[in-house]
Amino acid sequence: MTKKKSPDLFPDSEISSADPGRAPGQKISLSGILPGQIIRSMIESGEIWSQGNISEEQIQPASLDLRLSDIAYRIRASFLPSDGSVKDKLSELALHKIDISDGAVLETGCVYLVPLMEALSLPERITAISNPKSSTGRVDVFTRLICDGSHEFDKIPGGYKGHLWLEISPRTFPVIVRQGTRLNQMRFRRGRLTSSDTELKRLHSEESIVYNGKADISEGLAISVNLNGNNKEEIIGYKAKRHAGLIDLDKPNKYSVSKFWDPVLLNDENRLILDPGEFYILASHESIAIPPSHAAEMVPFNPSIGEFRVHYAGFFDPGFGHGSSNGEGSKAVLEVRGYDVPFILEHNQIVGRLMYEKLTEFPEKFYGSSIGSNYQKQNLRLSKHFIQD
Repeated sequence: MTKKKSPDLFPDSEISSADPGRAPGQKISLSGILPGQIIRSMIESGEIWSQGNISEEQIQPASLDLRLSDIAYRIRASFLPSDGSVKDKLSELALHKIDISDGAVLETGCVYLVPLMEALSLPERITAISNPKSSTGRVDVFTRLICDGSHEFDKIPGGYKGHLWLEISPRTFPVIVRQGTRLNQMRFRRGRLTSSDTELKRLHSEESIVYNGKADISEGLAISVNLNGNNKEEIIGYKAKRHAGLIDLDKPNKYSVSKFWDPVLLNDENRLILDPGEFYILASHESIAIPPSHAAEMVPFNPSIGEFRVHYAGFFDPGFGHGSSNGEGSKAVLEVRGYDVPFILEHNQIVGRLMYEKLTEFPEKFYGSSIGSNYQKQNLRLSKHFIQD
């Protein structure tokens, strides 16, 4: 599909460093994350295009949901195309092709590669990053995006023109996907403007990005795990059951919690021993907020601090936990997997850091119930697929 050269959506004369207000479209920063209305403009100009129409529902406050196409390839192993094309590598590594147009099962322990319906024709100064959607990470489905010539997962260089592919590997539950299933999302960035610690402290004093506990700010906002509560019957987490059954990733509020999860109950020691290879859903100790002027991403605190991995799905949208009626923010839900040896996780142990980044302008819509967001004002919460009180 040939696209005409799209106009530059960001002429320097249109960028203002004016005092940010709350009006949608008011300029905040020369560099930063692009809000939903700019993503819409990129779609209209052909910088983002698709096999079918891109729906308004796919455009989030500061990201775009990407959809699977109708074919999945079972592959021998994960790979990066480096300086080559994905198709060339696929011809060597594909074991068989699966038609997923009407739904198909992806098995645990297998690696699949699926072309996405969306493709890009980016300007030179716009880059993109990808992450699993929250509901994808919470059912332990591991996804990573690749494109032609890529040397890193989930990163698209400025000026990229071509198709996108999603690597999918269900880790605990076999899943059903189909054409149009949305497993990951993409953010677009102009330049690079991660907030400094000084700016983050100022943001906290003005907007309250932490509602309980100390705002531990050093190379981002520290996030610790909650393993405490009020009584011994309190559920402080969930551990995934093996061999529990299929999950259809397009079916919300369908599955019984007890069939797929064992509750993790509060104990006297305020600690949890992570079993190697097992998957847990936990919550942060802190209640946090992302002001409408910013977006955030969770990054590992330090891979060397323990035998576990935290948070597959790292994007937090503008407005997450912000302006809640109870003034308490929202918990970050943590997807935790133990590694090679049992590891003791302590209450209040730091497990990740939130990196805040300004948007280029205020978004037209914020994360919250008004746009159908599933996890606003959450505490400990499983994915939307499970029936919960």
